[in-house]
Amino acid sequence: MSGDGGGKRTGMRDVADAAGVSTQTVSRVLNGYPGIRDATRERVLAAVAALDYRVNNAARALGTSLTRTVGVVASDAVLHGPSAGIAALERAARARGRWISTAYTDSDDPADIDAAVRHLLDQGVDGIVLVAAHGATPLEGYDVPIVPLYGETGSRQRAAAALVVEHLADLGHRRIVEVAGPSDWREALARAAGVADAVERRGLAHVGRVAGDWSAASGAAAADAVAAYVHAGATAVAVANDQMALGLAAGLAARGLEIPGDVSVAGFDDNPDAAFYTPALTTVRLDVEGEAAEAVARVLGDEPVLPAQPVLVPRASTSAPR
Repeated sequence: MSGDGGGKRTGMRDVADAAGVSTQTVSRVLNGYPGIRDATRERVLAAVAALDYRVNNAARALGTSLTRTVGVVASDAVLHGPSAGIAALERAARARGRWISTAYTDSDDPADIDAAVRHLLDQGVDGIVLVAAHGATPLEGYDVPIVPLYGETGSRQRAAAALVVEHLADLGHRRIVEVAGPSDWREALARAAGVADAVERRGLAHVGRVAGDWSAASGAAAADAVAAYVHAGATAVAVANDQMALGLAAGLAARGLEIPGDVSVAGFDDNPDAAFYTPALTTVRLDVEGEAAEAVARVLGDEPVLPAQPVLVPRASTSAPR
């Protein structure tokens, strides 16, 4: 900001003078130090707002080795899952007094992902969270912590996918078709593993798998294969995300199959539109806010709070088989 119209940038000394405190106190408030009296903190923050003071992260990094910025490498951000994850990371970072800096890459080429990581490292980020991590995404060999949004093993994704199959089994389904996500995605692999776990545990028949690319279009493209499985006796489909389930439902309807009368369909993510599909989609919900908070804590070296367990959201797209 140009403080008085003469081009002079507002500095920490100006904030300190306006609040009637030392520059050290201003620094402590801005860096979230404990032990600052509420009244003092409020005066400093009011002065910051009144003067439109902006911290120079690069300058502060010279003294602290930290920029108070968390890097995010994201791909396929047009999809609901990644976009919701990025928004949750922004909120989680802000809650810890940080900002995020995002580098987008829609490539599964390790060199391209490495370039995005190094772009963020050049900005001096304190750590990096990977959103929509591909199997080839590098996680080691850098100077800051790098973690996937949903953890190294995807255990909660795996558990969530298992919940879908458990729900179908409880309804009486015994022959299950899977519409999986792309096999080079860590999340798709975790969800497929969860389906396999529950199918084996409940003694079900996994009668077929069709791979999609997360899009509704790929779900619609899977309809021919899924319809063939249904005509051969399958009664339910576990779909790796809600967008593919939307496309699949349209494709099955175009082929004369009713949901859930002829075949039950369940998705994954509980995106905001899932309740308004025709029929309303049974799905499973992850605690995305909790996952983001855990990831930010991990890259900052703080004690993480574990996210809530996934929750099944039953709706009209699933019922007992005829």
